[in-house]
Amino acid sequence: MDTQDIAQALLDTAGRLRDRGLLFRGSHANLSARSGERMLMTRGGDVAQLRAEDLDWAGLDGSGQEAFQPTFREVIEMHVKVYAQRRDFGGIVHCHPAHLTAFAIAQQPLPAVYEPLLRLGIHEDVPVVAWAPRGSQESVDGILRAFVNPATSAVLLSNHGVLVAGADLGEALARLTILEEAAELVLHARALGGAKPLPKAAYEEVVERQRRFQATS
Repeated sequence: MDTQDIAQALLDTAGRLRDRGLLFRGSHANLSARSGERMLMTRGGDVAQLRAEDLDWAGLDGSGQEAFQPTFREVIEMHVKVYAQRRDFGGIVHCHPAHLTAFAIAQQPLPAVYEPLLRLGIHEDVPVVAWAPRGSQESVDGILRAFVNPATSAVLLSNHGVLVAGADLGEALARLTILEEAAELVLHARALGGAKPLPKAAYEEVVERQRRFQATS
């Protein structure tokens, strides 16, 4: 995508976060999209009414951060380091949806028991990263340790929120949406005796069916 397309993708994603109820009351979030060795990122916290002038570029080598407020630069490091470690990621969303954040505050992994998760490549429990001050080296290192696992595309940030990534912003948003659904449903299931695990072979079976239908389309 060219620069204008990337900017539009960020604006569209922010709008969908708002419309799907994935932003909590303060509408705080940060989003980014990678293009080569740089990324376009939101420049503030409230994204409910995001505008093109609220976006700016930063290099994955840490350059170009002068356009961002000093208090926001600590967030940039989180995005930059994740992109540098996971070259398969092209879009990142960090926000505080109510049900996922409840798991983060409880410091409990989200179990991968909701079948639609499998269709988006999420077949292991979403891990919890230990608390550390936002943007600190300790916090970023904890996130990076979780993303060493190639099956991990989302992490719960203890007592804070969630960070979700994908090949692009569309995939990151799709994963975030399904994860928030899963978190809400797991909490409801606990009132009925608890969520039950999927069969061990469920993920392989789902992937095989997806391949079969894609091959015939």
